[in-house]
Amino acid sequence: MTDDKPTTGGVPIPVTPAGATSGAPAEFPPAAPAGRGMFGNQGSGDVSGFGGLVRQHHAVEDSPRPYGSYFDEVRDALEEAYPAFGEAIEKVVVDRGELTLHIRPERIAEVCQVMRDDPALRFELCSSVSGVDYLGADARRLHVVYQLTSMTYRRRVRLEAAVSVEEPHLPSVTAIYPTADWQEREAYDMFGVVFDGHPALTRILMPDDWEGHPQRKDYPLGGVPVEYKGAEIPPPDKRRSYQ
Repeated sequence: MTDDKPTTGGVPIPVTPAGATSGAPAEFPPAAPAGRGMFGNQGSGDVSGFGGLVRQHHAVEDSPRPYGSYFDEVRDALEEAYPAFGEAIEKVVVDRGELTLHIRPERIAEVCQVMRDDPALRFELCSSVSGVDYLGADARRLHVVYQLTSMTYRRRVRLEAAVSVEEPHLPSVTAIYPTADWQEREAYDMFGVVFDGHPALTRILMPDDWEGHPQRKDYPLGGVPVEYKGAEIPPPDKRRSYQ
């Protein structure tokens, strides 16, 4: 059996693998126009931020009726039960099989009360309150998302309310959905959204004296190196992009 590897006196000669670049497999991201992410990705996909990819943002608009599924029934029931529907609901969006009601921030607790108590709706469970930062895509960049579930009718609906960094205030829904207690605290801790009326709005993950809100998109990635089993893991802003 023959070996095709080049040798010198029985010692293999190092050969650069095909397609490898200087410093591969780890090197700093090359200077490239926005649109190239990690692993040579083009267009979309790099959500890490290390590749410098700028993703395209699409405007979220009202969905035309009929929506399909039980979505029309939920919308009509809420409109009938809630007289301020036209003032409170900014838009209704159906996307990827999910119904989202965009709510004016000052009305979110009122809408949740109706969603829970009306016999035609009966969304008794708030399973999640989470935040997202649409930096550069929305003037009211801090969005809070509420996932409601109807145990009676086996239905789900998503509520979304947007606030600005300058006025990051929302009414708390803990009096309506007790499950939102610690979830609102986490959104406050990570995104800086202030839930007015919350019984104990304090940090839940970071130390009480921590400055800033780590999950905002403009929060610095810096940190401290961590040692683990003899290896040192650099902070995020000092790591290299693998390609």
